[in-house]
Amino acid sequence: MTTSSTSAPSRPLSRSEWVSTLPAWRRLLATLNWRPVYDIEQETERLRIESLESEKRTNLVENEIAQLKLENKRLAELERQGHQQRAARKR
Repeated sequence: MTTSSTSAPSRPLSRSEWVSTLPAWRRLLATLNWRPVYDIEQETERLRIESLESEKRTNLVENEIAQLKLENKRLAELERQGHQQRAARKR
């Protein structure tokens, strides 16, 4: 049987308690509210937005393709009917 090394359940650290656990250089950065991951977060957000815009464009193009296929089918049917009518008139 194993026992836990802590006697009481841990509670979440407050911001000041968390900052006090950091090395001095990181405490300074924390007081300046500088986050080393900020650039990564910004780039991730930019890529997410680009992805959404690309998806919208893809959907628009797919809808246009579907409409063009329907129009081509309709035109092919009209052309076929026209050929049949011309052939009937020649007889």
